[in-house]
Amino acid sequence: MLTLGIIGGQELIIILIVVLVLFGGKKIPELMRGLGKGVKEYKNAVNGVEKETEQIEKSVRKEPDGQEEGKGKITDSQEL
Repeated sequence: MLTLGIIGGQELIIILIVVLVLFGGKKIPELMRGLGKGVKEYKNAVNGVEKETEQIEKSVRKEPDGQEEGKGKITDSQEL
């Protein structure tokens, strides 16, 4: 039965050898540097989107007169 699962130690070594043969020893550091920059840019983009989302949520929660929702105002349910 063919099983696809977690990559073991032997498989990882074979993959590393194939990468070394295909790209050579000089090219691998450049590839890793590029990969690191890409991951860093991705994280920065995610953080930027999270900050924008938080700012939008804060602005939506505030009422037009500058008070936050539920503070200092009597609502219909509180009048009863």
